[in-house]
Amino acid sequence: MRFALASITLLSVLLLPACSPLTLKPADFSWPVEMMLKVDGKGMVQENRYSIAVNVKELLFAETQDSVNVSRHTLRMIRDTRGYYFITASKFKNVYVFEHGDGALKLVSKIKVSEQGLESPALNQRPPYIQLVNEKDPPILLDRDGIQQGGKK
Repeated sequence: MRFALASITLLSVLLLPACSPLTLKPADFSWPVEMMLKVDGKGMVQENRYSIAVNVKELLFAETQDSVNVSRHTLRMIRDTRGYYFITASKFKNVYVFEHGDGALKLVSKIKVSEQGLESPALNQRPPYIQLVNEKDPPILLDRDGIQQGGKK
């Protein structure tokens, strides 16, 4: 009996560390610059350098209430150091933050940045933030939770 108990205890001590998940850190998932992605007639955007392709029709409908005229849009997309995707476009009132899901991008937050819609938005890395620059407006620092500096929260 003691031998069996000692064996189980020894086996548990040896196997438990093997069950803990492997974590490689630190990791930086950011893209150095934003991608300007032209939407095609099917509502898809694709960037080969970062191996991303995603259908954005639902996003365009959420922002513009139009899912038919999708190919007239050019989206601005950047990825922060934590791996969140920030997406906006000219005339958008919001910046959308997504995370990688199971074969999908899942909405984390929708950040209202302009009542009138953005004129010429640009997204820049300003770790740990993403900077949103819009023509005449002061720059705004964003993270997945919203506006952090340079704007009204």
